[in-house]
Amino acid sequence: MPRIRLDTDGPVVTVRLDHPPMNAFDSLQREELSARVRELADASAVRAVVLYGGERLFAAGADIKALAAMGPEEIRGWNRALQRTFEEVAHLPMPVIAAVTGYALGGGMELALAADYRVAAEDAVLGQPEVQLGIMPGSGGTQRLARLIGPSRAKNLLMTGRRVKAEEALRLGLVDEVVPKGAALKAALAYARQLSEGPPAALEAIKEAVDHGTDAGMSAGLALERALFTGVFGTQDATDGLDSFLNRGKRSAP
Repeated sequence: MPRIRLDTDGPVVTVRLDHPPMNAFDSLQREELSARVRELADASAVRAVVLYGGERLFAAGADIKALAAMGPEEIRGWNRALQRTFEEVAHLPMPVIAAVTGYALGGGMELALAADYRVAAEDAVLGQPEVQLGIMPGSGGTQRLARLIGPSRAKNLLMTGRRVKAEEALRLGLVDEVVPKGAALKAALAYARQLSEGPPAALEAIKEAVDHGTDAGMSAGLALERALFTGVFGTQDATDGLDSFLNRGKRSAP
């Protein structure tokens, strides 16, 4: 049975992890996620993506039993592939929203970190517990977490391996919104639909400017912003939007 399911609702696609009982990442699930994400990257009709693991949990991390059986070289290749897959998620041209329910631990949290926005149910629990196994996060946890909540807070979570509930995750900036239990997917879809109505070229440019400009230094970031700003002026959305603004007064005049 497929471990990744795509549910399409107009311009919004939900990427559903479907590998019970814990949605743990093994090689097959990783390969399926990579394949589905590549399809979405090239799908011009898709305007927003929601990541979802089901009402019970988001994803509990990697398949530890499989990892324990690997040697150093094999684990290095496996980790490189999972890093690449999560990078593919992060680099999708359209907005990506994670609907976090239940547990989002280890690789599950790292997948949520690859999204642009995170909606958590009030009973969600997030964490990077790898240090408790004598290892460390290897699929973006040390990098995306530090960029999201700052180095000191990231080190606290990474070095203790402690789990945080939704309200603390919101205070830390780890998630962006907390909703009642059972409402995470609905809230994520509502936000995705709102974004899907926006101009796709401008949204893609904003995402690229924020994701790549903030790590490049101010001068390089401003240069990237300037190039992207200039580029979106050539789109039909910009032509229509500017024309609508300029003619608004004329159309409303008696």
